[in-house]
Amino acid sequence: MSLFLSSTTNKVDKKGRVSVPSSFRSALGDEVQNGIVVFRSLQVDALDACSLKHLDILSASLEKLSLTPEMYELIETTIFGGSVQLQIDADGRIVLPEHFMQAVGIEDEAAFVGRRRTFQIWNPKKFNAYEDKARDAVRAHNISLSKIIADASALNGGDK
Repeated sequence: MSLFLSSTTNKVDKKGRVSVPSSFRSALGDEVQNGIVVFRSLQVDALDACSLKHLDILSASLEKLSLTPEMYELIETTIFGGSVQLQIDADGRIVLPEHFMQAVGIEDEAAFVGRRRTFQIWNPKKFNAYEDKARDAVRAHNISLSKIIADASALNGGDK
């Protein structure tokens, strides 16, 4: 699977249909035939989306962790129990469930935001406000690409 990159805003029709950006469909590769899995984000007022394969990886990762039963319950209820698998039609569209649209404030437009192995679907105005705050936080924490690469290289004994 390729990376989900970029941000794109698309129109949402009265039936809740919205086009998944073509670059996101390409990033899904063969998984595009299985559609996408969508659930409410655990951290922000948006929808998280990924391939079914990525959700399988998450499930396998959970098996390796020593979490309390309460933590497993929270994760399984909010992510797995709150997920919907959406098929991508021949025109590259999905139908967003009404309850998801209401929960995150999506009306006539949806912003698709790449996040490496996953992507999010936002109300565009909410995303713009969030992105502004995120950029301020990046500057406040002195985050840079060169620092990330240098830190990762140091962890791997100097390998790049």
